[in-house]
Amino acid sequence: MKKRTAKAKLAKDKKNKKGKPGNPTLCVDAGWEMVNPNAAGIDLGAKEHWVAVGPDRAAQPVRRWGTCTQDLEAMAQWLKQCGITTVAMEATGVYWIPPFQILERCGLTVLLVNARQIKNVTGRKSDVADCQWIQRLHSYGLLGGSFRPADSYCVVRSYLRYRDELVGARSQQTQHMQKALQQMNLQLKQVLSNTSGLSGLAIIEAIVAGERDPVKLAGLAHRRVAASDAQIRKALVGDYRAEHLFVLGIALDLYKTYDAKIAQCDAALARALEALPQRVDPKLKPLPPKAPNKKVDADLRLELYRRFGVDLTAIEGIGPQVALTMLSEVGPDLSRFPTEKHFTSWLGLCPENRISGGKVLSCHTRRVVNRLSDALRLSATALEHSQSALGAYYHRMKAKLGAAEGVTATAHKLARILYRLVKHGEEYVRQGIEAYEKKYQEQQLKRLQKSAAKNGFQLVPLQHVAAVVS
Repeated sequence: MKKRTAKAKLAKDKKNKKGKPGNPTLCVDAGWEMVNPNAAGIDLGAKEHWVAVGPDRAAQPVRRWGTCTQDLEAMAQWLKQCGITTVAMEATGVYWIPPFQILERCGLTVLLVNARQIKNVTGRKSDVADCQWIQRLHSYGLLGGSFRPADSYCVVRSYLRYRDELVGARSQQTQHMQKALQQMNLQLKQVLSNTSGLSGLAIIEAIVAGERDPVKLAGLAHRRVAASDAQIRKALVGDYRAEHLFVLGIALDLYKTYDAKIAQCDAALARALEALPQRVDPKLKPLPPKAPNKKVDADLRLELYRRFGVDLTAIEGIGPQVALTMLSEVGPDLSRFPTEKHFTSWLGLCPENRISGGKVLSCHTRRVVNRLSDALRLSATALEHSQSALGAYYHRMKAKLGAAEGVTATAHKLARILYRLVKHGEEYVRQGIEAYEKKYQEQQLKRLQKSAAKNGFQLVPLQHVAAVVS
């Protein structure tokens, strides 16, 4: 059986449409307002892209294009010749990135749409039908584009995301080294808090190089190690086997390789940060003093202050890495989020009320894949021992809602604070736990007074009651 060509496939798909055979035009819904008349829809694929424009824009409104750069540039020129100004496409893996960037570079407005919004009707499933369906929905303004920061911030985001992958790969090699040491009964983890630290790596390198004397190995430990020399020597007497030494050596080499690549990634990330626009000049508006008892990288903190215009590290639980995640994933421009509620909804940190027939079916938060949301949840857990208002809020939410829900509620509060600081350029005012408890008690008192007045009662302090009784 001969393989069906793309032309034959297109002709068959056209015949499946309503109307005359071979006519791919879609019927226009009566009474529907055309919001985006200059809209196009693209069905993405690994080997080909199907593009649909309005039936009045070209003699052949549906065309197939390749995935090479020349094909994508030709596709962009054809769309511009058809008078197209906005394009909608489905977020499919990473296939959307090249056409998105090329179309955007050519001056077209590109919408990256969630697949749940453009699921086609059942039956007659094909690439031609999908691209026409996307074009039709986009023409009537029924699609909303996913948020994507400016291109310069996407560069920083790419470096930061890849750095996270490198750190994860390096951590995996650390686990391999720890496993090999345990199999040789070298109890290094009992005398060192970090086996991949300065002392741990020095001892592992000596073992791989052939050193077996526990006295000499113990002498490589740093003087600040809490364990005594006798304890270290005892822990370094093991059963050295060739297969475990081989694994230890390979894991050590890979650990060093990943460590060097992380350093290269940090250098590239620093260059990308320098290319970002500045919102404030530290010479005209100096950086506020560092929060007490908080260890932060001074250089990274200064760079983040220049890009945001405010010091996000002043917030309890928010460190430079979380602020850097905020910069790369969102950027300092929050115009796409009109209010705090829109921002927290995009992060998936607020309840999603699903109501049907007047009944609330669910009020749980949406499951989203968002690096900033994960970072804020980790920041919330860091408030466990914080003697601040945010720490008190975390403990109250944890006691009221539970551990997981309390973390989400605190992350939601942190997201609202970040939004206010970045959006309005406000400086963060630290509040102690005493002031928070006092304010919370005042709110409870007002709530009780309002409830008592509503039911025809009046709250009387205990001192007044005691005086009347006596």
